[in-house]
Amino acid sequence: MKKRIPLRYTGAFQNKASGNPGEWYLGETPNPVSETKRPILFVHGFNRSADTWYESNDMYATAYENGYETAFIDVYPDRNMWENGALLAQKIKEIYQHFGEKIVVVAHSKGGLDTQVALVHYGADPYIERMITLATPYYGSQLADLAYSRWASWLANILGSKNEATYSLQTGYMSQFRSETDSQPNVLQTPIYTLAGTKWGRFGTSLYWGGLYLRAYGSNDGAVTVNSSRLVYATDIGAGDWNHTTIKEGSATFNKFAPYLQEQVESLANHQAASTAHGVHEPAASNYISGGEFTGTKTETIYVEKGVQELTVNWATAQASTRLILTDPSGGTHEKFTTTHDETTFFEGAYHHTFAEENPEPGAWTLEASSLQQEHYLLTASFTSPLNNLLSTALSSEDRKLRINAQNLEFQTDVTIDYYKNGQLQLSDMKASQVSKTDFHVPDLGEGMYNMTMNIHGSYAQQPFRRTIIQSIYADDHGNLY
Repeated sequence: MKKRIPLRYTGAFQNKASGNPGEWYLGETPNPVSETKRPILFVHGFNRSADTWYESNDMYATAYENGYETAFIDVYPDRNMWENGALLAQKIKEIYQHFGEKIVVVAHSKGGLDTQVALVHYGADPYIERMITLATPYYGSQLADLAYSRWASWLANILGSKNEATYSLQTGYMSQFRSETDSQPNVLQTPIYTLAGTKWGRFGTSLYWGGLYLRAYGSNDGAVTVNSSRLVYATDIGAGDWNHTTIKEGSATFNKFAPYLQEQVESLANHQAASTAHGVHEPAASNYISGGEFTGTKTETIYVEKGVQELTVNWATAQASTRLILTDPSGGTHEKFTTTHDETTFFEGAYHHTFAEENPEPGAWTLEASSLQQEHYLLTASFTSPLNNLLSTALSSEDRKLRINAQNLEFQTDVTIDYYKNGQLQLSDMKASQVSKTDFHVPDLGEGMYNMTMNIHGSYAQQPFRRTIIQSIYADDHGNLY
């Protein structure tokens, strides 16, 4: 069903979208309507709705003022790209019939994946001239891996973060998705243009924690890395100083992608080879992670090695009022934590309590948390340190081995696996068998997601260190690993 939602010049709608999946809405028709400008369909992302484009956002107003006809659609905020793609394919045909011409899709975040499924797998390409994606995680997000990890599960379960959308955005799942989608004969039928963000804000802002965690995987916008936001067969418009929220704001990016909204655009996408390898960013081991639940008091120990330029401690919980005391190795106490609400969408409803210290004293730091009620928490300690680039991992699909690579380090590792099938947990906290000091065997449990947590501890410059690396792997029903 379509509804026309009038525009007020404040940039806000007089009537809010319903949020009902499949319902779509028309913006006011500009006068005059240019024959050289395609109608735009705006598709929202994960855990959002159609009003993300016009509530506290001038994207709709900007498109209207530039003479574009517009439409907005609600899809399921928490379901995977397969369900939303099927829904979009049906509704995009209706929108095409309304306008009587092909449309341009502008999609934010996961909305780009939903639309690509509609294009490639559900036959929507005759109705779409081209697609422009803003920070779409084409290769998943490591924050989704974290949400399904051993340490974060305590908090993610309470927040409801484990849903079809998050499950499908794990990097292992998306690796298999890319293999299945990019091999389709019609994948180049509709040109795709991509835009990425590189800003995650200053200390204490809502996307700072996500950006800090993802920094280990490359430049990012606080929720998605630049590397994941690009496709080898798409035309890259560029990366700019936007975070995962501001990249969809009209005043921030409309002028960047406006040249690609015209009737005729010289497309490079169809001339690029779909087989070109995706550039993989070797992650740095910059985080230590823990988590759990408690009532009363909980103490965690964070080991800071020599040479750390900055330590950032983040305590994520569903509570806004947790009391935290961080004690340094000399006995000094630090109680000034900055509290912000999560906007990564992967931990919707969480509060981040964050502390940062430049040139922290080496040794054992203790964090004591106090709560009168049961609390589920996720602790992340992020280090800016020379050690970060001395640790890495590699997966061998042929012999199902996961290798921990370390340069001149004395270390020990334990690897645990949480195994999911069709989104449901089948085995929890399973120990991977160690076949050598550096190699671990990935068991064959069947088709599904293997979320692997690597807890690494050892000595660096005669000081103890701890790091945590999380990796998701998808195994298909033939035993192939992605």
